[in-house]
Amino acid sequence: MTTRIVARLRPILLGVAILTTADVTGAQAPSAADLEKAKRVLRAVPLIDGHNDLPWAIRESKTAPHDVEAYDLRGRTTGHTDLARLSAGMLGGQFWSVYIPGDSATRRLGFAKVQLEQIDIMRRVMAKYPDRFEPIGTAAGFTAAFARGRIGSVLGLEGGHAIENSLGALRAYYDLGARYMTLTHNQTLDWADAASDVARHGGLSNFGREVVREMNRLGMLVDLSHVSPGTMSDALDVTEAPVIFSHSNARAVTEHVRNVPDSILTRLKANGGIVMVTFVPGFSSNEVATWNRTPAAQRPAGPAPRATLAQVADHIDHIRKVAGVAHVGLGGDFDGIEDVVLGLEDVSTYPALLAELSRRGWSEADLRKLAGENILRVFTQAEQVAARLQKARPASTRTIAELDGSAR
Repeated sequence: MTTRIVARLRPILLGVAILTTADVTGAQAPSAADLEKAKRVLRAVPLIDGHNDLPWAIRESKTAPHDVEAYDLRGRTTGHTDLARLSAGMLGGQFWSVYIPGDSATRRLGFAKVQLEQIDIMRRVMAKYPDRFEPIGTAAGFTAAFARGRIGSVLGLEGGHAIENSLGALRAYYDLGARYMTLTHNQTLDWADAASDVARHGGLSNFGREVVREMNRLGMLVDLSHVSPGTMSDALDVTEAPVIFSHSNARAVTEHVRNVPDSILTRLKANGGIVMVTFVPGFSSNEVATWNRTPAAQRPAGPAPRATLAQVADHIDHIRKVAGVAHVGLGGDFDGIEDVVLGLEDVSTYPALLAELSRRGWSEADLRKLAGENILRVFTQAEQVAARLQKARPASTRTIAELDGSAR
């Protein structure tokens, strides 16, 4: 962070830093009343974030890779997440992404092996700080942990390559604590098209549809971040439970393949699902997205553009307008990004975003939905669907060879 930006910060209660000039964050400084309303909301309901890549930050640490003891969250970390900043951000619940790459190098190591190592890292983190993190596996677990002053903590698989075309592996990950799976990461799979890769199936293959059905039966949330619009649409056709986008924005606001088209936002209302708005600069700002797409030699002179808190708020407002206030949440992607949004630099900054929305006219009831009530409803409904389906059918033993002819 530059000296110029630091000079524009002023401390407020709980150590949250709010940028005070509209030319930096794109937002007006929140009034004391807006900030207090934001804090009142976050004292009343758990703020549940959909995506934090802390386990990967620990794995990739430059000084002590994989070492949970060395990556001490009780001090100031080099990343976006530590205990002091989690407290300042008033976080009440977290889906911890146990991300693994879907590239050929990770395939050679073994997707399942690397996935198990990532699950191990996050389980050890939770065990190291039992006074702050409470492992949970249900929607009710979030509210119970929040009542005890702890952050309800649950795992999210980022990329269906981790199951290696095996529904048995999917069930094993559920038993290890995974409560959502992002169907793809950046690579198209044998059974699902990714947003950032060539489409080979037109969405989901027959086996991909069976994956969604089995996730419904388990009570594992179907996460459609990273997937193609065809995969989004097919998953909405198949699923009996609400879906999530754990870290995505609105494509109508910022043109990026990782963002959600309005046609899908409209369908999301009928499905009951949720888009958890992310703080990735290239997904939040058209200027940043255009800069990132432009070859370095063709970029204009001067500094790169920066995304702002106000632009993130614009995505939240748009999703609310198209899908409804019951279908939007937050999924910052902290520790999964290198560049950050001005005003949303780390996990301490959530109150600043809610205060900006309050300034725009959001009611306390609507801010409660955004912070945690929406994802709690989605999770609860997924559990209810699972309870019904488990009475109706056993675990699926279908294979990709049986359903699609071969692993393609």
